[in-house]
Amino acid sequence: MAREVKTKECVNTRLATNYGGWMYCDTCNENIGYLCYSTYDRLELTYQCPCGSHGSVILDFIDSKMGEVCEEELVMVKNRLCCPKEREPLITILDKKVVSYEMKIVCKSCQSIYRKEKKSI
Repeated sequence: MAREVKTKECVNTRLATNYGGWMYCDTCNENIGYLCYSTYDRLELTYQCPCGSHGSVILDFIDSKMGEVCEEELVMVKNRLCCPKEREPLITILDKKVVSYEMKIVCKSCQSIYRKEKKSI
């Protein structure tokens, strides 16, 4: 069943579909990652693309829960950042396609809020 989007704010970024799939920089059309459709409740992402563009995405749903901050790190399974508790794939950020990023994502299954960042060198 499709979820009803509450907030969708994309700056210099586009998604392949309404609330998931491949994510692209609007300036250079490079693929920066993949957002799994059904496993997250909220995403806050800001990034800098190698083309110099700064982009961001905020997405949540009518039925999204607030979540609890979790100190655990997301785990990498294949190329997906996954919830360490549920092993649910949440998102892929293509590190080679972004200079830096900051992300906060809520797992729909366990309601944990995970943070991840990559700082520019």
